[in-house]
Amino acid sequence: MKAQVLDRPDAVENKPLHLHELARPVPAPAELLIHVHVCGICHTDLHVVEGELPKPKLPLIPGHEIVGHVEAVGMGVTRFQIGQRVGIPWLHSSDQTCSFCSSGHENLCEAARFTGYTVNGGYAEYVTVPQDYAVAIPEQFSDVEAAPLLCAGIVGYRSICLSDLQHGERLGLYGFGASAHICIQVARHWGCEVYAFTRGKEHQRHAQELGASWVGPAQDKPPQFMDRSIIFAPEGSLVPLALGHLRKGGTLCINAIQMNDLPPMPYPLLWNERTIRSVANATRQDGEDFMLLAGTIPIHIETQTFDLESANEVLSMVKHSEIKGAAVLQIT
Repeated sequence: MKAQVLDRPDAVENKPLHLHELARPVPAPAELLIHVHVCGICHTDLHVVEGELPKPKLPLIPGHEIVGHVEAVGMGVTRFQIGQRVGIPWLHSSDQTCSFCSSGHENLCEAARFTGYTVNGGYAEYVTVPQDYAVAIPEQFSDVEAAPLLCAGIVGYRSICLSDLQHGERLGLYGFGASAHICIQVARHWGCEVYAFTRGKEHQRHAQELGASWVGPAQDKPPQFMDRSIIFAPEGSLVPLALGHLRKGGTLCINAIQMNDLPPMPYPLLWNERTIRSVANATRQDGEDFMLLAGTIPIHIETQTFDLESANEVLSMVKHSEIKGAAVLQIT
């Protein structure tokens, strides 16, 4: 099978992914072999490829927004059938025995494994996944539309939930890439007013097209305080700016698996019962809940498609915020 392989993390400008011919993986008991149709490119892939996340599996096939069909099954599989379309998200597996898993927080499991990071992912023609961690995809979404839902959508939805956003509140979004362009649609579906804090003129126009009431850079003072805010960009300097735009008792949620250091900031920015929360991964329940909601709204996905051979170049485009919506690799 064809696959883009990372042997050693490096800056994407140095083209660290190399196309190889590899043996097709074989599904273990309770696993599915997926023939990959498409794989979305997520900002987390960039962090993995450039070495900003610790201890990746090496060599590694990246990618964790995977859509394909079941090609073969291991012994004991009952949940999916050969030929069925499924998605594979970031969470590959968890031990289901620890205190985190037992309390509904499998996303925090110390033994968790992650697709395209600690196990091989979807920049390849085939990949395996435990049957219990694959996701059913609503029929109305094409393969390309469904791919960004599997991380930008699911983790973005978890961010909305952890921000405690209520119907009709005002939500601030910092950065307007793949996840934010999905989250704004959920918020608008809930009758929320959305403010988009982003520098890029194209991203500002995109936010307005999707119903943002106000757009501007994070340094600008918006006309109203936010009830809740979510930071998507991995930039620590946004935290004091976002707190300064947040009402008393509001919540700031940080949707970033990696972020540079937060700068010193005066305590009054946090005082008055403002809350800062981080988002770490997502659970299978998040995936099920979000896919149901995405099909109900329904979410409209903006995508740009590319071939597998151009993965290095597309990651560079993601790095420089040159993608409108989400980037998706066509694998087969």
